[in-house]
Amino acid sequence: MNDRAVSLLDQYEIEVARTRKGRGAILCETDRGLLIFKEYGGNPERLQIQDQLLKTIAERGFAQAESLIPNKEGELFVKDNDGVKYILKTYRDGRECNIREKGECLEAVKILARLHLCTQDGLPAETPKTISIGEEYEKKNRELKRIRKFLQGRSQKTWFEIALLGCFDHFYEQAQEVLEDWQAYGNVPREEGAFCHGDYQYHNLLLDDKGWYLINFEKCTADDPVRDLHLILRKLLEKSGWSKELGQDLLKAYEKIRPLSAISRIDLYYRLAYPDKFWKIANFYYNSGKAWIPGRNQEKLEKLLSQEKEKKEFLEQAFQL
Repeated sequence: MNDRAVSLLDQYEIEVARTRKGRGAILCETDRGLLIFKEYGGNPERLQIQDQLLKTIAERGFAQAESLIPNKEGELFVKDNDGVKYILKTYRDGRECNIREKGECLEAVKILARLHLCTQDGLPAETPKTISIGEEYEKKNRELKRIRKFLQGRSQKTWFEIALLGCFDHFYEQAQEVLEDWQAYGNVPREEGAFCHGDYQYHNLLLDDKGWYLINFEKCTADDPVRDLHLILRKLLEKSGWSKELGQDLLKAYEKIRPLSAISRIDLYYRLAYPDKFWKIANFYYNSGKAWIPGRNQEKLEKLLSQEKEKKEFLEQAFQL
Protein backbone atom coordinates (compact mmCIF):
# COMPACT_ATOMS: atom_id res chain seq x y z
CA MET A 1 0.00 0.00 0.00
CA ASN A 2 1.52 3.34 -1.08
CA ASP A 3 1.45 7.01 -0.10
CA ARG A 4 -1.39 7.73 -2.54
CA ALA A 5 -3.58 5.36 -0.53
CA VAL A 6 -2.63 7.17 2.69
CA SER A 7 -3.87 10.44 1.18
CA LEU A 8 -7.37 8.90 1.00
CA LEU A 9 -7.56 9.16 4.78
CA ASP A 10 -8.35 12.87 4.28
CA GLN A 11 -11.87 11.72 3.33
CA TYR A 12 -12.55 10.66 6.94
CA GLU A 13 -13.45 12.68 10.03
CA ILE A 14 -10.30 11.68 11.86
CA GLU A 15 -7.03 13.28 12.90
CA VAL A 16 -4.10 11.05 12.01
CA ALA A 17 -1.05 11.39 14.25
CA ARG A 18 1.07 8.81 12.42
CA THR A 19 0.82 5.78 10.16
CA ARG A 20 2.80 2.57 9.85
CA LYS A 21 2.67 -0.41 7.57
CA GLY A 22 0.96 -3.58 8.70
CA ARG A 23 0.43 -6.86 6.88
CA GLY A 24 -1.13 -5.68 3.59
CA ALA A 25 -2.61 -2.65 5.33
CA ILE A 26 -1.83 0.67 7.01
CA LEU A 27 -2.17 1.09 10.77
CA CYS A 28 -3.26 4.59 11.74
CA GLU A 29 -2.83 6.17 15.15
CA THR A 30 -5.68 8.67 15.36
CA ASP A 31 -7.83 10.72 17.70
CA ARG A 32 -10.27 7.77 17.56
CA GLY A 33 -7.69 5.24 18.60
CA LEU A 34 -5.85 2.72 16.46
CA LEU A 35 -7.50 2.14 13.05
CA ILE A 36 -6.60 -0.06 10.10
CA PHE A 37 -6.88 1.02 6.46
CA LYS A 38 -6.90 -1.76 3.87
CA GLU A 39 -8.01 -2.73 0.38
CA TYR A 40 -11.48 -4.20 -0.03
CA GLY A 41 -12.25 -6.57 -2.89
CA GLY A 42 -15.92 -7.25 -2.17
CA ASN A 43 -19.05 -5.48 -3.35
CA PRO A 44 -20.73 -2.52 -1.60
CA GLU A 45 -23.87 -4.54 -0.78
CA ARG A 46 -21.89 -7.12 1.18
CA LEU A 47 -20.09 -4.32 3.02
CA GLN A 48 -23.46 -2.89 4.09
CA ILE A 49 -24.46 -6.29 5.48
CA GLN A 50 -21.13 -6.59 7.29
CA ASP A 51 -21.69 -3.18 8.86
CA GLN A 52 -25.22 -4.15 9.90
CA LEU A 53 -23.93 -7.37 11.48
CA LEU A 54 -21.20 -5.59 13.42
CA LYS A 55 -23.63 -2.98 14.72
CA THR A 56 -26.15 -5.67 15.69
CA ILE A 57 -23.70 -7.75 17.71
CA ALA A 58 -22.40 -4.61 19.44
CA GLU A 59 -25.97 -3.69 20.42
CA ARG A 60 -26.45 -7.21 21.76
CA GLY A 61 -23.44 -6.94 24.02
CA PHE A 62 -20.66 -8.47 21.91
CA ALA A 63 -18.05 -5.73 22.32
CA GLN A 64 -15.07 -7.80 21.22
CA ALA A 65 -15.28 -7.09 17.49
CA GLU A 66 -14.11 -4.52 14.99
CA SER A 67 -16.39 -1.87 13.49
CA LEU A 68 -16.38 -0.08 10.13
CA ILE A 69 -15.68 3.66 9.99
CA PRO A 70 -17.69 5.63 7.39
CA ASN A 71 -16.12 8.52 5.51
CA LYS A 72 -17.34 12.14 5.62
CA GLU A 73 -20.07 11.30 3.11
CA GLY A 74 -21.29 8.34 5.15
CA GLU A 75 -19.87 5.77 2.70
CA LEU A 76 -18.21 2.64 4.02
CA PHE A 77 -15.42 2.67 1.43
CA VAL A 78 -13.33 5.11 -0.58
CA LYS A 79 -11.72 4.68 -4.01
CA ASP A 80 -8.38 5.71 -5.44
CA ASN A 81 -7.87 6.97 -8.99
CA ASP A 82 -7.64 3.39 -10.27
CA GLY A 83 -10.99 2.44 -8.75
CA VAL A 84 -9.45 0.32 -5.98
CA LYS A 85 -11.70 0.31 -2.90
CA TYR A 86 -10.41 0.79 0.66
CA ILE A 87 -12.11 0.45 4.05
CA LEU A 88 -11.27 1.86 7.46
CA LYS A 89 -11.91 -0.19 10.60
CA THR A 90 -11.20 -0.13 14.31
CA TYR A 91 -8.26 -2.24 15.34
CA ARG A 92 -6.24 -3.40 18.33
CA ASP A 93 -2.48 -3.89 18.33
CA GLY A 94 -2.55 -7.34 19.90
CA ARG A 95 -1.05 -10.73 19.15
CA GLU A 96 -2.79 -13.67 17.53
CA CYS A 97 -4.38 -16.42 19.61
CA ASN A 98 -1.62 -18.81 20.68
CA ILE A 99 -2.56 -22.25 19.38
CA ARG A 100 0.01 -23.85 21.71
CA GLU A 101 -1.85 -22.59 24.78
CA LYS A 102 -4.85 -24.77 25.54
CA GLY A 103 -6.51 -22.06 27.62
CA GLU A 104 -6.45 -19.66 24.70
CA CYS A 105 -7.84 -22.29 22.33
CA LEU A 106 -10.72 -22.91 24.74
CA GLU A 107 -11.35 -19.17 24.98
CA ALA A 108 -11.44 -18.97 21.17
CA VAL A 109 -14.39 -21.39 20.95
CA LYS A 110 -16.17 -19.71 23.87
CA ILE A 111 -15.97 -16.37 22.07
CA LEU A 112 -17.33 -18.07 18.95
CA ALA A 113 -20.27 -19.50 20.89
CA ARG A 114 -21.09 -16.05 22.28
CA LEU A 115 -20.85 -14.56 18.80
CA HIS A 116 -23.30 -17.15 17.44
CA LEU A 117 -25.75 -16.46 20.27
CA CYS A 118 -25.75 -12.80 19.23
CA THR A 119 -26.36 -13.56 15.55
CA GLN A 120 -28.90 -16.37 15.51
CA ASP A 121 -31.99 -14.11 15.38
CA GLY A 122 -33.07 -11.36 13.06
CA LEU A 123 -31.21 -12.10 9.83
CA PRO A 124 -31.97 -9.49 7.13
CA ALA A 125 -33.65 -10.76 3.97
CA GLU A 126 -30.70 -9.71 1.82
CA THR A 127 -28.18 -11.71 3.86
CA PRO A 128 -25.76 -13.49 1.48
CA LYS A 129 -26.12 -17.27 1.55
CA THR A 130 -23.27 -19.66 0.91
CA ILE A 131 -23.62 -22.64 -1.39
CA SER A 132 -24.72 -25.76 0.47
CA ILE A 133 -22.06 -28.05 1.86
CA GLY A 134 -23.20 -30.73 -0.59
CA GLU A 135 -22.67 -28.39 -3.56
CA GLU A 136 -19.28 -27.41 -2.17
CA TYR A 137 -18.21 -31.04 -1.89
CA GLU A 138 -19.45 -31.82 -5.39
CA LYS A 139 -17.33 -28.98 -6.74
CA LYS A 140 -14.25 -30.04 -4.77
CA ASN A 141 -14.64 -33.67 -5.83
CA ARG A 142 -14.80 -32.65 -9.49
CA GLU A 143 -11.61 -30.68 -8.96
CA LEU A 144 -9.93 -33.67 -7.30
CA LYS A 145 -10.92 -35.90 -10.19
CA ARG A 146 -9.43 -33.40 -12.66
CA ILE A 147 -6.20 -33.12 -10.66
CA ARG A 148 -5.81 -36.90 -10.47
CA LYS A 149 -6.23 -37.18 -14.25
CA PHE A 150 -3.61 -34.48 -14.74
CA LEU A 151 -1.16 -36.24 -12.43
CA GLN A 152 -1.69 -39.58 -14.14
CA GLY A 153 -0.86 -37.96 -17.48
CA ARG A 154 2.46 -36.49 -16.33
CA SER A 155 5.28 -38.42 -18.03
CA GLN A 156 8.01 -37.22 -15.67
CA LYS A 157 6.91 -36.83 -12.08
CA THR A 158 8.67 -35.17 -9.16
CA TRP A 159 8.96 -36.92 -5.79
CA PHE A 160 6.06 -34.81 -4.55
CA GLU A 161 3.86 -35.73 -7.53
CA ILE A 162 4.64 -39.42 -7.04
CA ALA A 163 3.74 -39.16 -3.34
CA LEU A 164 0.58 -37.15 -4.07
CA LEU A 165 -0.61 -39.62 -6.68
CA GLY A 166 0.25 -42.56 -4.41
CA CYS A 167 -2.29 -41.48 -1.78
CA PHE A 168 -4.79 -39.83 -4.12
CA ASP A 169 -7.22 -42.73 -4.40
CA HIS A 170 -7.42 -43.05 -0.62
CA PHE A 171 -8.44 -39.44 -0.09
CA TYR A 172 -10.63 -39.26 -3.18
CA GLU A 173 -12.60 -42.27 -1.94
CA GLN A 174 -12.96 -40.52 1.43
CA ALA A 175 -14.28 -37.41 -0.31
CA GLN A 176 -16.76 -39.43 -2.37
CA GLU A 177 -17.98 -41.37 0.65
CA VAL A 178 -18.58 -38.18 2.64
CA LEU A 179 -20.46 -36.64 -0.29
CA GLU A 180 -22.64 -39.71 -0.79
CA ASP A 181 -23.44 -39.95 2.92
CA TRP A 182 -24.21 -36.25 3.04
CA GLN A 183 -26.53 -36.49 0.05
CA ALA A 184 -28.39 -39.37 1.68
CA TYR A 185 -28.75 -37.35 4.86
CA GLY A 186 -29.26 -33.97 3.21
CA ASN A 187 -33.09 -34.02 3.12
CA VAL A 188 -33.33 -33.82 6.91
CA PRO A 189 -34.98 -30.51 7.92
CA ARG A 190 -32.38 -27.94 8.91
CA GLU A 191 -32.30 -25.44 11.73
CA GLU A 192 -32.48 -21.73 11.07
CA GLY A 193 -29.04 -20.40 10.28
CA ALA A 194 -27.11 -17.64 11.96
CA PHE A 195 -24.59 -15.13 10.81
CA CYS A 196 -21.21 -16.81 10.57
CA HIS A 197 -17.92 -14.96 10.75
CA GLY A 198 -16.89 -16.90 7.64
CA ASP A 199 -13.18 -17.08 8.43
CA TYR A 200 -13.04 -17.85 12.14
CA GLN A 201 -9.49 -18.92 12.87
CA TYR A 202 -6.75 -17.98 15.29
CA HIS A 203 -5.22 -15.41 12.90
CA ASN A 204 -8.34 -13.28 13.29
CA LEU A 205 -8.50 -13.36 17.08
CA LEU A 206 -6.20 -10.85 18.76
CA LEU A 207 -5.26 -10.47 22.43
CA ASP A 208 -3.96 -7.30 24.07
CA ASP A 209 -4.10 -5.76 27.54
CA LYS A 210 -7.82 -4.99 27.03
CA GLY A 211 -8.73 -8.57 26.20
CA TRP A 212 -9.76 -10.44 23.05
CA TYR A 213 -10.68 -8.74 19.78
CA LEU A 214 -12.21 -10.34 16.67
CA ILE A 215 -11.33 -8.95 13.22
CA ASN A 216 -11.84 -9.54 9.49
CA PHE A 217 -15.58 -10.10 9.07
CA GLU A 218 -15.38 -9.60 5.30
CA LYS A 219 -16.47 -13.20 4.62
CA CYS A 220 -19.47 -13.10 6.99
CA THR A 221 -22.43 -15.06 5.68
CA ALA A 222 -25.64 -16.80 6.70
CA ASP A 223 -25.10 -20.48 7.36
CA ASP A 224 -25.28 -23.11 10.07
CA PRO A 225 -22.94 -21.95 12.88
CA VAL A 226 -21.01 -25.20 12.61
CA ARG A 227 -19.41 -23.66 9.52
CA ASP A 228 -17.32 -21.48 11.86
CA LEU A 229 -16.95 -24.18 14.52
CA HIS A 230 -15.67 -26.67 11.95
CA LEU A 231 -13.00 -24.29 10.69
CA ILE A 232 -11.52 -23.41 14.07
CA LEU A 233 -11.70 -27.04 15.28
CA ARG A 234 -9.98 -28.34 12.15
CA LYS A 235 -7.23 -25.73 12.35
CA LEU A 236 -6.54 -26.35 16.04
CA LEU A 237 -6.77 -30.14 15.81
CA GLU A 238 -4.46 -30.32 12.79
CA LYS A 239 -1.90 -28.34 14.78
CA SER A 240 -2.29 -30.68 17.78
CA GLY A 241 -2.19 -33.95 15.81
CA TRP A 242 -5.95 -34.46 16.28
CA SER A 243 -5.69 -34.70 20.05
CA LYS A 244 -8.83 -36.45 21.30
CA GLU A 245 -8.60 -34.73 24.67
CA LEU A 246 -8.27 -31.25 23.18
CA GLY A 247 -11.04 -31.88 20.68
CA GLN A 248 -13.47 -33.07 23.34
CA ASP A 249 -12.62 -30.11 25.57
CA LEU A 250 -13.11 -27.63 22.72
CA LEU A 251 -16.54 -29.06 21.92
CA LYS A 252 -17.55 -28.99 25.60
CA ALA A 253 -16.40 -25.37 25.94
CA TYR A 254 -18.53 -24.32 22.95
CA GLU A 255 -21.58 -26.32 23.99
CA LYS A 256 -21.49 -25.05 27.56
CA ILE A 257 -22.47 -21.68 26.10
CA ARG A 258 -24.36 -22.73 22.97
CA PRO A 259 -25.42 -26.41 22.85
CA LEU A 260 -25.47 -28.12 19.46
CA SER A 261 -28.56 -29.94 18.26
CA ALA A 262 -28.31 -33.52 16.99
CA ILE A 263 -28.60 -32.23 13.41
CA SER A 264 -25.78 -29.71 13.91
CA ARG A 265 -23.54 -32.40 15.37
CA ILE A 266 -24.12 -34.52 12.26
CA ASP A 267 -23.29 -31.52 10.09
CA LEU A 268 -20.11 -30.94 12.07
CA TYR A 269 -19.08 -34.57 11.74
CA TYR A 270 -19.34 -34.54 7.94
CA ARG A 271 -17.49 -31.24 7.67
CA LEU A 272 -14.63 -32.61 9.78
CA ALA A 273 -14.65 -35.98 8.00
CA TYR A 274 -14.20 -34.45 4.55
CA PRO A 275 -10.48 -34.45 3.54
CA ASP A 276 -10.25 -30.67 3.23
CA LYS A 277 -6.53 -30.54 3.95
CA PHE A 278 -5.77 -32.97 1.14
CA TRP A 279 -7.98 -30.97 -1.24
CA LYS A 280 -6.08 -27.78 -0.29
CA ILE A 281 -2.69 -29.40 -0.91
CA ALA A 282 -3.78 -30.88 -4.25
CA ASN A 283 -5.56 -27.71 -5.37
CA PHE A 284 -2.58 -25.50 -4.46
CA TYR A 285 -0.28 -27.78 -6.45
CA TYR A 286 -2.58 -27.85 -9.49
CA ASN A 287 -3.04 -24.07 -9.63
CA SER A 288 0.62 -23.13 -9.13
CA GLY A 289 3.69 -23.40 -11.32
CA LYS A 290 4.94 -26.96 -11.82
CA ALA A 291 8.55 -26.06 -12.69
CA TRP A 292 9.45 -25.72 -9.02
CA ILE A 293 7.37 -27.30 -6.26
CA PRO A 294 8.06 -25.92 -2.74
CA GLY A 295 9.41 -28.44 -0.25
CA ARG A 296 6.72 -27.17 2.12
CA ASN A 297 4.16 -29.02 -0.02
CA GLN A 298 5.87 -32.34 0.66
CA GLU A 299 6.03 -31.55 4.39
CA LYS A 300 2.31 -30.77 4.51
CA LEU A 301 1.46 -33.99 2.68
CA GLU A 302 3.64 -36.08 4.99
CA LYS A 303 2.09 -34.46 8.06
CA LEU A 304 -1.40 -35.12 6.69
CA LEU A 305 -0.63 -38.80 6.12
CA SER A 306 0.89 -39.15 9.60
CA GLN A 307 -2.30 -37.77 11.20
CA GLU A 308 -4.82 -39.99 9.40
CA LYS A 309 -5.08 -42.56 12.19
CA GLU A 310 -5.44 -39.89 14.88
CA LYS A 311 -8.10 -38.04 12.90
CA LYS A 312 -10.15 -41.22 12.45
CA GLU A 313 -9.88 -42.05 16.15
CA PHE A 314 -10.94 -38.53 17.13
CA LEU A 315 -14.02 -38.65 14.90
CA GLU A 316 -15.02 -42.07 16.22
CA GLN A 317 -14.68 -40.99 19.84
CA ALA A 318 -16.10 -37.47 19.57
CA PHE A 319 -19.16 -38.58 17.61
CA GLN A 320 -19.45 -42.08 19.11
CA LEU A 321 -19.45 -43.94 15.80
